Amino acid sequence: MLDYIRVMLSAKLSSKGQGIVEYALILAFVVAIAVVALKSDGDIGKAITDLFKDTGDAIKDAGPGE
Repeated sequence: MLDYIRVMLSAKLSSKGQGIVEYALILAFVVAIAVVALKSDGDIGKAITDLFKDTGDAIKDAGPGE
């Protein structure tokens, strides 16, 4: 009986570890795509950079006047 519990617990822990690794790989892939998009001088990187710049300027302009 103890061997059965040990086998079942081992199987459960290994599948949980596999899920964590899969999520980590997906996250790493998404981050890599984002870095490539932001670093490139193409349209996507420029559009995102301009969007952040325009948003920052709008926030700065909306603040209280000095």
